[in-house]
Amino acid sequence: MSPATISQTAPMSVATSSPPAWRDAVAALGPDFAERAAAHDEDGTFVAENYAALKEWRVLSAGVPGELGGGGASHAELCEMLRQLAHHCPSTALVLSMHTHLVATSVWRWRHTGTGEPLLRRIASEELGLVSTGASDWVESNGSVERVDGGYRVSARKVFGSGSAAADLLITSARYDDPVEGPVVLHFPVSLSAEGVRVTGDWDAHGMRGTGSHTVVFDRVFVPDAAIGQRRPGGAWPPVLSVVVTVAMPIIMSVYLGVAQRAAELARRQLARRAEDPDAQRWAGEMENALLTVELAVADMVAGAANYDFIPDVERANRTLKAKSVATRAAIATVDKAMEAAGGAGFHRGFGLERLLRDVRAAHYHPLPESRQLRFTGRLALGLPPVETPPCS
Repeated sequence: MSPATISQTAPMSVATSSPPAWRDAVAALGPDFAERAAAHDEDGTFVAENYAALKEWRVLSAGVPGELGGGGASHAELCEMLRQLAHHCPSTALVLSMHTHLVATSVWRWRHTGTGEPLLRRIASEELGLVSTGASDWVESNGSVERVDGGYRVSARKVFGSGSAAADLLITSARYDDPVEGPVVLHFPVSLSAEGVRVTGDWDAHGMRGTGSHTVVFDRVFVPDAAIGQRRPGGAWPPVLSVVVTVAMPIIMSVYLGVAQRAAELARRQLARRAEDPDAQRWAGEMENALLTVELAVADMVAGAANYDFIPDVERANRTLKAKSVATRAAIATVDKAMEAAGGAGFHRGFGLERLLRDVRAAHYHPLPESRQLRFTGRLALGLPPVETPPCS
């Protein structure tokens, strides 16, 4: 189904201000995305047609509350949407998850602090696409910041900018050495078309090759004072990350759950041909156990986010990060076992498992990679702050 065809066959709500249900969008668009997935992986090209279709079907505003003009999907529904979409095209699902977790974080802020309404209304009215750099910035952030009249000049390299090939707004941060306060981290949005912003086009990766996760370069980009959404001390664990982790990781890891489920589905088809083979039975059992582990870990993360009805704290974030590591290991194990169980057919790229085998490994790189999660969790278990605070200079 081409974008032109989508425009002709979409529900009437596409042409009006009422967004279609996300389930209708996934059902209508998913098969078309699946048909293009292998070609985007082969060429390493961004899933531009899919991104445009998601906008046309108003999926980018699915998580914006209905009273602000969006689709009103709950946090749990957003996770389910991404899980289903990943069955068709993991790269498209991952790009959408990067946008969606920023929307979801803004929804939490709007509900609990009354802030963020202008951004949410813009997403709903313009189908504004968002890009995050949180994975590379984390607590410390990076960049060179200079104070100037009316704001700051920021120079930086922001990696893993999924969707930067087509999105509108980058949500990012940078470290500023304040002459009075010392190191602080500034959080702010920047238009991807702003002067001094350059999307490098350098994404050529092992898996998730269609995500367009290019490095975004800032060359003395002006950020006005009014754009600074938050200013926090550098180096210490900030409360805002307890919100982000709790809301974002279930959304992102739902994509990898979908990848694991799709891999298991493909493997079952092959195993069914030799169902009486004891080896096939064992492989199937091992795969199913690993898949259940992913499902349980992701379900725990979704429950922890409680459809935004939670008070953020580091222990809740810690549980989410532990579940993320468990889910990552199990998702990779599921696809590995599916590949083994499928036999020689799985080794052929056209079968589809080989691509999933590469895609699922990207789960490791979302916050936090397991080695860093273990240290984070271990510090808390030993009565220490979750991250080491750098000494005062």
